[in-house]
Amino acid sequence: MMTVNEVSKLAGVSIRTLQYYDQIGLLKPAEYTESGYRLYDDTAMERLQQILLFRELEFPLKEIKDIVDNPDFDKEKALDQQIELLTLKKEHLENLISFAREIKTTGGRKMDFSVFDNSKIEEYAKKAKEEWGNTAAYKDFEKKSAGRTKEDEKQLWAEFMQLFVKLGEVKNESPDSAAAQSIVKEIQEYITEHFYKCDNNILLGLGQAYASGGEFTENIDKAGGAGTGAFAFEAIKAYCK
Repeated sequence: MMTVNEVSKLAGVSIRTLQYYDQIGLLKPAEYTESGYRLYDDTAMERLQQILLFRELEFPLKEIKDIVDNPDFDKEKALDQQIELLTLKKEHLENLISFAREIKTTGGRKMDFSVFDNSKIEEYAKKAKEEWGNTAAYKDFEKKSAGRTKEDEKQLWAEFMQLFVKLGEVKNESPDSAAAQSIVKEIQEYITEHFYKCDNNILLGLGQAYASGGEFTENIDKAGGAGTGAFAFEAIKAYCK
């Protein structure tokens, strides 16, 4: 575990920024001490790396949150795309540097504005964003949520949280117990029916989010009691074997 001060020094991110990321649900600590101090584990630090890479690419924080919270988010594929985008930015900067040096040599009489064109970067970023945002699960979610009112959504989430209330009631049992596994099956079926098709891979990704210390964990632990999010992940891992 690392303190917020240690994370700030290691990552070069201000403590105030880390506090803000916590407030908006972008990066939740793994846990809080009894005194209320934030503590970050390896999972949180891995998420911070993803956030900082997207921030280097000038993605708005809301878009970053939507991307990394997406249950279909493929970290390896995203990293490949981030490397490609950063490489394009590097080439663009190198061209600008060469151009500036040439202007200095010629006395500013080089009338060429093509070097300022960054459409190639913008086009690649646009395609990447579309790919991150338009997964099959996301499209399914849009289709199933079409026409729902805020009250409908509120009711659905209340019913969904009741499943974690039930899970919290058995969290002292083994994660692979019949009771826990039955509830995990209910969770999977509820997501498929009301949100998007939830196969085992997606369910496992959600399980990681449930235990990551983020907004999911906070809400689940509020419903089922402290430790329910972590127990949900263990039960889901057993279910998906």
